[in-house]
Amino acid sequence: MLVLTRKVGESFRIGSNVIISVVKSASGQVKLGITAPGSVSIYREEIYQKIREENQAATVSGELSAQMLNQFLSPEKGD
Repeated sequence: MLVLTRKVGESFRIGSNVIISVVKSASGQVKLGITAPGSVSIYREEIYQKIREENQAATVSGELSAQMLNQFLSPEKGD
């Protein structure tokens, strides 16, 4: 993990097209501004983890549905 020290009004870059700026720092919190192309998804970590969990649950559900559909559509042995 890279750890940087920045003051309010200072920035750093990620690649050539993402800029992170320190907007405000007070009471143990830091407010960041992010400039990035619309094609770059930006999430708070807890939101990203929630999305990942929901996607994994949907994948499992979809796999189970596909298995059930295959069983339903498969001709029974002995027919």
